[in-house]
Amino acid sequence: MTLLVQFFARYREALGLDKVSVEGQFTSVDQLRQHLLQQGDAWQFLADTNLMCARNEELCKLDESLSDGDIVAFFPPVTGG
Repeated sequence: MTLLVQFFARYREALGLDKVSVEGQFTSVDQLRQHLLQQGDAWQFLADTNLMCARNEELCKLDESLSDGDIVAFFPPVTGG
């Protein structure tokens, strides 16, 4: 399976990139997140307990199922004022 993973705000800044293509067998967003966490220190923001995520432009939880071709986005919590 091939997934497009996008990063926003401070997560994008931490990596120095806004998206990456990932190949592998991932059954959930959390399994993908765990895989990315193992890529090195720059990826440790994915351990953030307030991490927000989306699958195909819809907010989701980490237990969301994945399918080939999905677009997954990770971003920090959004606050309003």
